[in-house]
Amino acid sequence: MLQLKNISKSYGEKTVLGNINFEIANGEILSLLGPSGCGKTTLLNIILGLTEQTGGQIMYNNEDISHVPMKNRGFNIVFQDFALFPHLTAYENIIYGLKNQQKQVSKQDIQEYIDFLELEPHLNKRISQLSGGQKQRVSIARTLVMKPKILLLDEPLSALDGVIKESIKERIQSIARDFGLTTIIVTHDPEEALTLSDKVLIINDGHVAQFGKPADIMNQPANAFVENFILKQLHIKRQNIYRLFGEQYA
Repeated sequence: MLQLKNISKSYGEKTVLGNINFEIANGEILSLLGPSGCGKTTLLNIILGLTEQTGGQIMYNNEDISHVPMKNRGFNIVFQDFALFPHLTAYENIIYGLKNQQKQVSKQDIQEYIDFLELEPHLNKRISQLSGGQKQRVSIARTLVMKPKILLLDEPLSALDGVIKESIKERIQSIARDFGLTTIIVTHDPEEALTLSDKVLIINDGHVAQFGKPADIMNQPANAFVENFILKQLHIKRQNIYRLFGEQYA
């Protein structure tokens, strides 16, 4: 279980995050949702260990990891722009991080992720030869072979469209379910958050606007910001609202 207790972050006199509290169980998917500049990426970096919080505690399986360095947390991130090496093949990208990995990862484990993400036909291709969805799957495979305790995804669907986006959403859900891997996603898109996640943390101006299950947020928005952000500002597709939450929101 991951718990954040009263997390805050300030730069000088400017407060970026204030009093952030939530907990998620192992194997759950959490979306950090909010408009640009609300503080969600800063919060992701604090969880990763890339940025240190100004105040509060981060607890993982009842252990305080608030000041544990990023390299010792065992969390890994898939970046928004994939961050793949163009001069390497897809397979070389997947195993690249294992060079400095102390714990052993078997070829069988690597192959399991390759098969799971259906990357076998693309292993010898250069990155320039891959589609956006294929690049995303390679990036996810590269992260999974590191055996992360928590998988962090920064806007994983923003560069994808249509059928490819839906395919990656299904992959992310399958990873969390089949591997029991706690997954945290940053997104500005309510539709992504509500259709992909077990829980959603909505951030407005550095503070929690609402935290809960997607259906609870849709049925009982905590305030006008949540209601406007979800139902009006970003115009979530009507058919998805109907499918997930009933006729009253279609």
